[in-house]
Amino acid sequence: MIKKVTSPVPGHIDVSFELPSCLWADRIFLVGDFNGWNETATPLQQDRSGIWRVTVALPQEQRYEFRYLIDGKWMSDSHADGFAENSFGISNSVVHTSIPVPSIHGSDSQLRESTKTRSRTFRLAAKSDQPFRQPPPTPVTEVPRIPAIVPQRVAA
Repeated sequence: MIKKVTSPVPGHIDVSFELPSCLWADRIFLVGDFNGWNETATPLQQDRSGIWRVTVALPQEQRYEFRYLIDGKWMSDSHADGFAENSFGISNSVVHTSIPVPSIHGSDSQLRESTKTRSRTFRLAAKSDQPFRQPPPTPVTEVPRIPAIVPQRVAA
């Protein structure tokens, strides 16, 4: 999940990157053009509930490309704000640091705007270079009936 909130740093947005607790990994890093594609500069930390998380303050109204490095394997965020092909022909995830929508505790117009959520649910891409796609439905077929074999007692 990607969450964006106004940062206490003027002109910045705090962008939180979260991965689910069901993701088994020893080390996860957030790697992107905001950290010079440094593979160890931005580690995600696992909290007590198992969720992997890191928050980065990024300048507002910018576009950043990123990927996750999970135990040495590159993965994209299929629910990022967008995607961009890199020089290797693989899609990088893209996050836009636009100003977050107002709180739902505001006026009616703010409430309508707040329904345009900026958070995205995270799912790992099926392949590291492709966005997640649902598998095709499995066709329903009839299972042939096999008669039950019932053992019979033999009289002695």
